[in-house]
Amino acid sequence: MPKIVSARVILTSPGRNFTTLKIECDDGTTGVGDATLNGRELAVAAYLSEHVVPCLIGRDAHRIEDMWQFLYKGAYWRRGPVTMTAIAAVDMALWDIKGKLAGLPVYQLLGGAAREGCMVYGHANGTTIEDTIEAALDYQRQGYKAIRLQCGVPGMASTYGVSKDRYFYEPADNDLPTENVWSTAKYMRVVPELFAAAREALGWDVHLLHDIHHRLTPIEAARLGKDLEPYRPFWIEDATPAEDQEAFRLIRQHTTTPLAVGEIFSSVWDCKHLIENRLIDYIRATVLHAGGITHMRQIASLADLHQVRTGCHGATDLSPVTMAAALHLGLAIPNFGIQEYMRHTAETDAVFPHAWRFADGMLHPGDAPGLGVEIDETLAGTFPYARAYLPVNRLEDGTMWSW
Repeated sequence: MPKIVSARVILTSPGRNFTTLKIECDDGTTGVGDATLNGRELAVAAYLSEHVVPCLIGRDAHRIEDMWQFLYKGAYWRRGPVTMTAIAAVDMALWDIKGKLAGLPVYQLLGGAAREGCMVYGHANGTTIEDTIEAALDYQRQGYKAIRLQCGVPGMASTYGVSKDRYFYEPADNDLPTENVWSTAKYMRVVPELFAAAREALGWDVHLLHDIHHRLTPIEAARLGKDLEPYRPFWIEDATPAEDQEAFRLIRQHTTTPLAVGEIFSSVWDCKHLIENRLIDYIRATVLHAGGITHMRQIASLADLHQVRTGCHGATDLSPVTMAAALHLGLAIPNFGIQEYMRHTAETDAVFPHAWRFADGMLHPGDAPGLGVEIDETLAGTFPYARAYLPVNRLEDGTMWSW
């Protein structure tokens, strides 16, 4: 059996902070797992170093399911983003090791490819509708079959999803949280105009998506979904805070626009009601924050029973390790829907050399054994961790709101 002899946490910040777990076996085989929790990276690092790593030493690296159950049930205080992110890091690293020992990419261990690649969507953003359309046309020329549209809101100094750079967006922007101002009424006026302009410019052979980012009440989300119906969105994402799972029933009653949610979910229990009652069309939980490949596969299996497809979060707060894991899983499961794809910086790609590749609007994880991603620890050491927070939102009268 491959016995675990060491495990260590690596912190690096090649343009943004990443937490990585590296596990080594007695035969020299290593595996990497992503443990990044945006704005709370050190919490997961401490959880791993102080509580998880001591329990790994001497164990059989092949026993992935047993290790998952040990870390989940053994903690007693179950679930939550810190615990589930730490478990995910171990789980990814063990799948990476198993693939390397087998000489196979992880997707082959999950049953083999169910498709030729994973369709991805890019992020078109701009301060104006015109800027966003220009960016979307650029993505379309690159071969993307799906594009997320976000534009500035007139009268708002800043808007979620709109960055200074066309390709790279990092919202964790300050040593202390930036406070933004939000107006639902102004936002609701501009989004239908954005989609009308996009259909006029891009045509109907490209999927268009939009992220609300938890900012609407259920009836407001229903109204926006209905307003967007003529433009046939692929989905609207995170329409309302998903802690209230039943709220999606109200949205469902008023619009046929597909609904996606779940990037902040940490287990199947966060989406069980939504899936079983068919209140969503796409589940966006991540391999990273929802307990790794092992648990995300369970979520996908439950979703498949109810004709819900996956649309996993894939922003740059997930390292290339998570992107690889998501692609291996997405390639193998029957109900894959789409994969978010935000490009990492050149510095991040150098720290995490990887085998996955983009072509014809799709990503493929590659055929390297394991996950197909490594970490250059020497280079990682040249990018020290720097504390950064995600912004917070207030309404125009100063009331705290969902960001």
